[in-house]
Amino acid sequence: MRSSAASDVYKRQPLNQNYIINVPLVNQYAQAGYLCGFQDAAYIATLPTIPFIIDHEAKGNYVAFEVRGDSMNDGTEESYLEGDRLLCREIAPYLWAESKLHIRKWDFVIVHEDGILVKRIIDHNVENHTITIHSLNDMYPDRVIDLAEVRQIFNVIELQLSLIHISEPTRQ
Repeated sequence: MRSSAASDVYKRQPLNQNYIINVPLVNQYAQAGYLCGFQDAAYIATLPTIPFIIDHEAKGNYVAFEVRGDSMNDGTEESYLEGDRLLCREIAPYLWAESKLHIRKWDFVIVHEDGILVKRIIDHNVENHTITIHSLNDMYPDRVIDLAEVRQIFNVIELQLSLIHISEPTRQ
């Protein structure tokens, strides 16, 4: 028979519900609709939600995006693979219009008029209102984007691996 102190170790502890957030998921099939509906609360309410466990109280606008394509796959562990899900926090537009983004600390999801882009930002020119985006995959050249064409910018906060990619060599 176990002592009561030992049995306390085996008791299940519930997760603190304050640190589980359910966020809207913009999956690969919803990305085109998101471009038109991102400001519409009714549209956002129709998106599926996905839980993420976080280590602090969430403040801000969080959205999860599903990775589409191979532009951020260079075969290293830094890669984002198709189907991976990214927990993202929105950066208020006045912050990227008036001051430089912290580009060395984060990867970004950029809601651009042409689509949703997962990229690194390698330059932010506040005076010219442009950002230079970079793909990890060398097949995609760097590109300068006018911020007038950008609807939202998100920091990538957390990566949730796609189950179909967990066993791949870059994910071990």
